[in-house]
Amino acid sequence: MQPNPLTGLAAVAQPNARILILGSMPGAASLLQQQYYAHPRNMFWPIMAQLAGVSASLPYAQRLNALNAHGIALWDVIAQCQRTGSLDSAIRAEQANDFSGFFASQPALALIAFNGTKAWQSFKRYVLPQQAMPAGISLLCLPSTSPAHAALGFEEKLKHWHQLSEFLT
Repeated sequence: MQPNPLTGLAAVAQPNARILILGSMPGAASLLQQQYYAHPRNMFWPIMAQLAGVSASLPYAQRLNALNAHGIALWDVIAQCQRTGSLDSAIRAEQANDFSGFFASQPALALIAFNGTKAWQSFKRYVLPQQAMPAGISLLCLPSTSPAHAALGFEEKLKHWHQLSEFLT
């Protein structure tokens, strides 16, 4: 029996965004709380604290506002899928978000950073062949901040994620 389809979260973006961080599909904790990177062991918010001064202890809405103020937008490649649990490897029947409208609303976008390999692979498979990419946008695959990606510790992940610094506003 197939699990019920999961629907991802809406994009969090302002028209001045220079960086779009794309995950694959929010995990169970994030979907339950309707918050990006809600799992307490996910390293996303601690990394944003180091890179952009966005304190992980702020209320969620304030963290999003702080990211937007730094020109960072959040979204996921996958709009809907089937998955039991939270692992990317369990994602089935994925459908990508519609990026054409998003790109049209983001004239300052300079970088798409992928939070993990699954996001990058899904983007290459479902988005690049279907939707035109605006000129001048760099693509960067970064190590996943998920607790499931334990091969790298916080400091190593942070070194990779520091590549966003040149695009921060």
